[in-house]
Amino acid sequence: MTEFPGIIPGGGDLAAFLSANKGAVDAALSDAGALLFRGFDLPDPWAFDAAIEGYGEAGFTYEDSLSNAVRTNVTSRVFTANEAPPTTEIFLHHEMAQTPLYPAKLFFYCEIAPGSGGATPLCRSDWVLEKLTEQSPTFVARLEAEGVRYTNVMPGSDDAGSGQGRSWCSTLSVGDEAAAEARLKELGYSWEWLDDGALRVTTAALPAVRTLADGRKTFFNQLIAAFRGWADSRNDPNKAITFGGGEPITSEDMAPAIAFADEFTHDLAWQAGDVALIDNFAVMHGRRPFEGKRRVLASLIA
Repeated sequence: MTEFPGIIPGGGDLAAFLSANKGAVDAALSDAGALLFRGFDLPDPWAFDAAIEGYGEAGFTYEDSLSNAVRTNVTSRVFTANEAPPTTEIFLHHEMAQTPLYPAKLFFYCEIAPGSGGATPLCRSDWVLEKLTEQSPTFVARLEAEGVRYTNVMPGSDDAGSGQGRSWCSTLSVGDEAAAEARLKELGYSWEWLDDGALRVTTAALPAVRTLADGRKTFFNQLIAAFRGWADSRNDPNKAITFGGGEPITSEDMAPAIAFADEFTHDLAWQAGDVALIDNFAVMHGRRPFEGKRRVLASLIA
């Protein structure tokens, strides 16, 4: 197995380095799935923004996404990572794979390293799928044939205390219920309005296995995060995921996938100034609980 994640030590201006070495960086990313740039001069979010500019690819704006996490923009293309409480673990997932709109790559920047904990777990989902296909071929075959549906409840206003707390207005980029229903119909979702103004939605069947350009297949979905972590006052993880045909995905189905993902996970322990570049189609990520102040910012690449 290749080194994971790939480490690129350096110094000086990361924006200039990425601009001058983009071909080599992309080749290394294709090989490793995730790269850590350590030792470069990135004192603040604006230096991180400049590095993304230096990388030279189109951005994927958070405002236009269907993500459920509450986040705040720092610059037009840099925003806070999930603002759920420090005690909340965010389990492994591919960014926005529970929606039909997702980025191809992710940049993360550590502005303030946590006092303790707060690592970003990273996991190669092609490795997970390879082992899962050997142990649970029927499960994998169903995922490939049917896809998966996700159900979650969005509040009427942002709830920063939950990893699933983005309001339906913000998530759908609408101002009223009629516009929300029009957007959901366009997406092929089903929905139900709840008495407290919240909105329960179920996606259309979405792919759960992805074939990459080089022919590798990955466990590209949100199943682990939804099954292990979609819990708050509105959401029940046991009701969050089904096969595309509507049959529940059980704990017995998920146990091998979770075990293999845990086996292959590498915890990225942040140092201030670190930047990570992640292939969203090949690598899952999450967030460990932490103590003290931690500020990790993100930017998405279309």
